[in-house]
Amino acid sequence: MTAAQWLPDPTRRHELRYWSGDAWTEHVADEGVQAVDPLPTHDDAAGLGEPAEPVDEHVPVARGGSGGITGDLVDGRYSESTATAPGPSLQNAKLLRVRVSEPFMARQGAMVAYQGAVNFAYQGGGAARFLKKALTGEGLSLMRVEGQGDVFLANEGYKVHILHLDNSGISINGANVLAFSASLEWNVERVRGGSIAAGGLFNTTLRGTGWVAITTDGDPVVLDAGEAPTFADSNALVAWSIDLQTSIRSTATAGALIGRGSGEAFQVAFGGRGFVIVQPSEGPTVPPHSHGG
Repeated sequence: MTAAQWLPDPTRRHELRYWSGDAWTEHVADEGVQAVDPLPTHDDAAGLGEPAEPVDEHVPVARGGSGGITGDLVDGRYSESTATAPGPSLQNAKLLRVRVSEPFMARQGAMVAYQGAVNFAYQGGGAARFLKKALTGEGLSLMRVEGQGDVFLANEGYKVHILHLDNSGISINGANVLAFSASLEWNVERVRGGSIAAGGLFNTTLRGTGWVAITTDGDPVVLDAGEAPTFADSNALVAWSIDLQTSIRSTATAGALIGRGSGEAFQVAFGGRGFVIVQPSEGPTVPPHSHGG
């Protein structure tokens, strides 16, 4: 009988699938990123048969001894990714792994674990950024990470996405920034067409060449603003191409109909060629006012 281990996926939908020792499971892995993919309904786990393949050399292997402990947490399926390239990669959908080769910036408090000789230092935003944060509530509390090792970052269990900028720019809601290359220029800027009176319409901009990891509360949608006039709720908006033209629309009378918030609602309108990232969440629902005496 083949022992429990990671083996080439017999369904051919993924690189690897976990064999429990008795049957194939829903646990899969692609390029070191683990996920869950149920087996086809027309083929149950036993119907796929026992594997005859040798262990793949890229199968994730649990590090360290398990000390006689068994179970899914120590059998290898949740082991650290085997990716060896420097820079960011996904450990899983909600956890960023950065193999430190050059300094990068990360959200303060986002580190959940690290291995190696890694240093963390407070990164001030400068007087101009501090003033904007005080006036608008938008801004980033950052730490500079450098050294040699692996750093794991997460924020509130949100999903993590990695983008690579090539002499380009992106505007991101500060709450959705997890980490980015220290080589990128960053600032807190007012959304064009917005005002302080509109509230919360200041974003973090990143420009240059490097990587950025952002988080979303659920699976986002990426809209092509060049296809049609595009509008997004300011509370659900995550990021957009920095070259898009923006303006602010207020729907005071329809605020209770088209958004989750109570009272006045704001949408950001986009024009030009580029993308807009929106998450399926607008933050906590505002409870109705109590009228009790």
